[in-house]
Amino acid sequence: MQTDLWNYCLNLYARPGVEQACLQLQDQGVDVCVLLCAAWLEERGVAFDKARLGQLNACAGPWQHEVVQPLRQLRTRWREAAAHDDALATLRVQVKALELEAERMLLRRLESVTQGWSKTQSQDTCAWLQKMTVDAGHPDCDALHTLRVAINRA
Repeated sequence: MQTDLWNYCLNLYARPGVEQACLQLQDQGVDVCVLLCAAWLEERGVAFDKARLGQLNACAGPWQHEVVQPLRQLRTRWREAAAHDDALATLRVQVKALELEAERMLLRRLESVTQGWSKTQSQDTCAWLQKMTVDAGHPDCDALHTLRVAINRA
């Protein structure tokens, strides 16, 4: 198991089906950085509670809204035009790199929020993925199942 959140996320995201599952949940309004942090916390045996999820969302929300989403929207808007314009395609690659760097910074912030959150004795209290997506009204069972399978293959 990776000890830091960024490397854990890189490892998990690279597993078969995880990218697509995360994109499906993202399309439903789930913050993928918080989702991946939740998977990391679950795997580490940190107990879920709504206050902790609230702390993660409070950390992630402004950064997602002000930094990550505008970069993603710009990159997406340029997709079609960049297919026919090499200069714009180059800029689009640079924007994608900035978007990824912004997500890396967010994951560092999320990891910082979790400092001091100790492990629990009961695995029953660690169902971060299920609880955060169901509580948010996003119970995409197929995407969550794909994520769980990938996590369990670690």
